[in-house]
Amino acid sequence: MSSITLPLHHGHPPQFLLARMKKLASSISKILIEDKGTCEFLKRLADPLWFQSFGCVLGFDWHSSGLTTVVTGVLQRSINLENHGIMIAGGKGKKSISTRSQIPNLATIANMTGKKISDLVYADKMTAKVDNSAVQDGYNLYHHAVFFDDKGDWTIIQQGMNSGIKMARRYHWISDRIYSSYLSEPHSGIICDKIHRDVLDMTAHDSLETQKASVDLINGNPNNLITSIKKLQNARFKTMDDWIFDHNSKGNTELSYEMPRHLNWKTVKKIYDIQPRNYEEFVTIDGVGPSLIRALALISQLIYGSKTSWQDPVQFSFAHGGKDGVPFPINRNTFDRSIKFLKEAIEAGEISGEEKRTALKRLSSNLRIILPGYGQ
Repeated sequence: MSSITLPLHHGHPPQFLLARMKKLASSISKILIEDKGTCEFLKRLADPLWFQSFGCVLGFDWHSSGLTTVVTGVLQRSINLENHGIMIAGGKGKKSISTRSQIPNLATIANMTGKKISDLVYADKMTAKVDNSAVQDGYNLYHHAVFFDDKGDWTIIQQGMNSGIKMARRYHWISDRIYSSYLSEPHSGIICDKIHRDVLDMTAHDSLETQKASVDLINGNPNNLITSIKKLQNARFKTMDDWIFDHNSKGNTELSYEMPRHLNWKTVKKIYDIQPRNYEEFVTIDGVGPSLIRALALISQLIYGSKTSWQDPVQFSFAHGGKDGVPFPINRNTFDRSIKFLKEAIEAGEISGEEKRTALKRLSSNLRIILPGYGQ
């Protein structure tokens, strides 16, 4: 689809740049919301390419991981409920966990109903838990931001860090994509320049059998489950690629997952008492994390022979893909509409002529990165 790399960069943008970014962000956001409504604005934010292009128009580096955190921070300082109809909770580091209190406070100010507030709080919890535990790709979340309107529509943008390869990965979610479950291919986009092999993805359709088997296991006699786990922990082969993947390919895996050596057996017995009705209900339980999810997935595959997805769910990647249709052809019509809107928004924005020319120049230069040959 496109070429985007997100290397980890440190430091802060200068204040003069931030001031201009806030002004332009407010102007573009206001025009989009007045023309298309808050729901469309949230849809644009949920599109990884649009979000990346938006950040570049504001003046940030195309390929930097910092674009995510800076654009989120700029939007938090430039748009609000009164003028734009949008509220934003969370952010980077410690701010990422502040959503638990921010969402109810902001929603109450917007006179939202209790059901809408509880749904938002649930979305806040589940998106973080899924990307931290159900998708095991080696990236640990450090950024979590929730964008929502008074109707209860939302977009959530998260970013994870892989300190070993010094790269970041961004996860996009939107409320209208959650048809039945947060564990059924729920992302509107996942962006990273690297596709990993042997990623445990419990949100994939190919993992539905393992989801069901995991629920059966956790609802069964906990002593039998504990015995099965301990047997595998003491087995000769300790890693998932030893057990699951072709031995001829051993050594080619990038993410080597061991059967967890330490599991909280009290949590296992607590879940047995709860008897979750489905996989999503199981994942929501406090104490359920990557280790237990991984252990149940392994046992389900080994004992029940259930199908499990080991494909990286990243959707936007490849250093030189896109223009030649690898891995997927770029949707030119959709992309052209986004380009057209950004140009019109810049032209109509309440900013100086020089700022408009600078923003249009940044848009043009970054389009040539996404689509080599653009404008020629």
